[in-house]
Amino acid sequence: MNILILGSGGREHALAWAVRQNPKCDRLFVAPGNPGMAAVARLAELDILSGAAVIGFCEENAIDLVIVGPEAPLAAGVADDLRSAGILVFGPSAAAARLEASKSFTKEICDACNAPTAAWARFDAAGPARDYIRAKGAPIVVKADGLAAGKGVTVAMTEDEALSAIDDAFGGTFGDAGAEVVIEEFMSGEEASFFILCDGTDCLPIGTAQDHKRVGEGDTGPNTGGMGAYSPAPVLTQAIQDRVMAEIVQPTVAEMARRGTPFQGILYAGLMIEDGHARLVEYNVRFGDPECQVLMMRLGAQALDLILACAEGRLADAAVTWAEDHALTVVLAARGYPGTYQKGSEIGGLDGLPEDSTRIVFHAGTARQDGKWLANGGRVLTATGRGATLAEAHERAYALADAIDWPGGFYRRDIGWRAL
Repeated sequence: MNILILGSGGREHALAWAVRQNPKCDRLFVAPGNPGMAAVARLAELDILSGAAVIGFCEENAIDLVIVGPEAPLAAGVADDLRSAGILVFGPSAAAARLEASKSFTKEICDACNAPTAAWARFDAAGPARDYIRAKGAPIVVKADGLAAGKGVTVAMTEDEALSAIDDAFGGTFGDAGAEVVIEEFMSGEEASFFILCDGTDCLPIGTAQDHKRVGEGDTGPNTGGMGAYSPAPVLTQAIQDRVMAEIVQPTVAEMARRGTPFQGILYAGLMIEDGHARLVEYNVRFGDPECQVLMMRLGAQALDLILACAEGRLADAAVTWAEDHALTVVLAARGYPGTYQKGSEIGGLDGLPEDSTRIVFHAGTARQDGKWLANGGRVLTATGRGATLAEAHERAYALADAIDWPGGFYRRDIGWRAL
């Protein structure tokens, strides 16, 4: 098969790495990709938000399957365009991608199918939103309704913090994404991620993870796209997973089908777990980043078989083969992230690092110039390890991170502390 992956980050590098191991994969392209992926895939210059451009590329290169990595092409309807052109695609329609693109839409779906989630209200003006916050008090959660690249959520521990989040959203900080806000009750507990393949009808869980969103050690400082992750998540026991499937995921998928917008792709359920009960925090409609890195590390070559079964509507007959293993990934980010950071600093020590089924550095934001590796983003590398225990995976991931010579970058030293 000839396969095209859309995206350019660590998630897409991990997907390409896993897909490449499967003998079904002949030629593999990533668009636009980054230079760190060049060892496993051909990089293609392509406007991934244009359905016509993606279809043209597929026709020229006899592409049999397109895997959509990030959310933006999904929200732009690229998966719809590919389906209309008769090209096999892994990723939901724009209508189904609203489960991520609109927080209020997800809340309406939860209400319609009685899925447990936080109490909520939606506002399209700052005044009533402020009044609501003053009436409810803190802690409280303020979310920009639209796609804000993982940065539109404020868990406000004080009323002032919540009011400031309202000012940010309606003041244009998140662009169109902040034109409406959803305000939710604060949920206490432990957060975890649950990943489920859906083909419109059937669902197949393919793994759990926990990530560290805050930039600082001890889970302090501002929220980021994620500074590290590990899989499996001990808090998501089999009993809780079974209840989440029965009470949240399957009712959501049934409701989406009932509305004529069946969900086909990966459903990433962010959950809050307390006293053995889970409530939905949010849905994403693509693999998380950096959670994808630990999932792919554990799934390996079978990831392609599962993605294919999903895209072809054959999940009823598919199964995951799990090893009793653990994976952990550490994000190396540019100093200053998630605020302003410099691009272009040199990264040493990357060439010659060990790479096998137990350890690899995935590239998220690198450039190659005059034979040197340069930082080209906020989150730049993800050092990933796998082992029989989480401690072993942790040791392998940190051995890689410690071997990288990058004075312009930083990473957290405590990824996985909850589980360890």
